[in-house]
Amino acid sequence: MGLFKNLFGKRKDQPKKEPNKVPWRPLVAVHQLDQIMEDSNHKTQIIFKHSTTCGISRMVMNTFSANYNFSEDQFGLYYLDLHSYREVSNETSYKFKVMHQSPQLLIIRNGMLVADASHGSINALDLNTYQ
Repeated sequence: MGLFKNLFGKRKDQPKKEPNKVPWRPLVAVHQLDQIMEDSNHKTQIIFKHSTTCGISRMVMNTFSANYNFSEDQFGLYYLDLHSYREVSNETSYKFKVMHQSPQLLIIRNGMLVADASHGSINALDLNTYQ
C-alpha cells in the first residue's frame, strides 16, 4: 500500500512548489499603449492578450505563468482581457500592426513590435532574446 501512496499520492515531507508570481499589470485603457511604447525605450514591454472564455487561451496563459521566471525589472508585463477591453484590444492590433488573435503575446522594444506569437507558439518564444 505504501508503494501506491508514493506513486500516486503526495508525500507529506515533500515541499510544496510555490506558484510563480507573474507581475501582471492590467492593460485597461488605450492611453496606456503610448506609455508602453515610451517605456519600451528603457525596458522591453510584453502584452499578453487573453480570452477569458477560451480554454486554449487559459491553458497557454497558465503554462506561460508557470514558466515565467524573470524579475520585475527585466520586463514590463501587461495582461489584456480582450473581452472586457475590446477597444483596447482593437487599438493594440492597429497600433502594432498585427492581426488580432487570442491568446497572443506582443513584445515591444524601442517603440516597435519586435515579436509576436499566438496559441502554442507563445510558450516557444525565448524571452531571454528580447531583454
